[in-house]
Amino acid sequence: MNWRDYWNQDTPIYSGERHKLLHYRGVANDIIDLIPFSEAAILDYGCGEALFADRVAARCGHLYLSDAAPLVRGRLEERLGSNAKVSILAPEEVSALPDGALDVIIVNSLLQYLSLEELRTLLGLWRDKLSAQGRLVIADVVPPHLSPVTDARALLSFAWTGGFLKSAVVGLGRTAFSDYRRLRGAIGLSQYDEAEMLDILRAAGFHAERAPVNLGHNQARMTFFASPGPLVALTQTSRPCGPESSTA
Repeated sequence: MNWRDYWNQDTPIYSGERHKLLHYRGVANDIIDLIPFSEAAILDYGCGEALFADRVAARCGHLYLSDAAPLVRGRLEERLGSNAKVSILAPEEVSALPDGALDVIIVNSLLQYLSLEELRTLLGLWRDKLSAQGRLVIADVVPPHLSPVTDARALLSFAWTGGFLKSAVVGLGRTAFSDYRRLRGAIGLSQYDEAEMLDILRAAGFHAERAPVNLGHNQARMTFFASPGPLVALTQTSRPCGPESSTA
């Protein structure tokens, strides 16, 4: 089994439905904060189930959702296939988009499952598809030596605020004996420190900087902004991840 096979199934990565809903709602709100103007074309690459994609689509010109897992794409089609502002693409279909067509590309919690060679190939693709002033947002980058205990603490804090602490504790125990844990031990996760990530982005032809706030609840991980042209200042604010956090 590889990471693509793992994500093409129902997984125990969320402790319950409330955890999943709050996670996807928080990410959707973070993406909405990064939309530069109402007609912007947005690509969420490695989008997962994107449970609040309709809210993102309502705030932009067009939303492209891409995920490698056929199971995930099928579920997206069931929920969003009738939405004229949403297109659902396999990763290989992204290359068919016109060069310079995208204003923002979101890549959230994906890099840890890619090899460095795969990342470099994708950076070339993303750079081609962005407009001159477009922005690539690479989020939830795992720094080296980040302890699973730190990740667990971040989840428990999120769970306490979001009202699913009991299920989060049970979920952590379940994950410890899951395929995810075994696969992580066998294959590992790709990890980068801030300087490495900036060097990789700049070598791929981007202007790049670390964002002040990571998307999602885990602030021990990192988000980076990158653009083919000079980066334009953009306000990114932190919001609580609990049940009252939605502004969409």
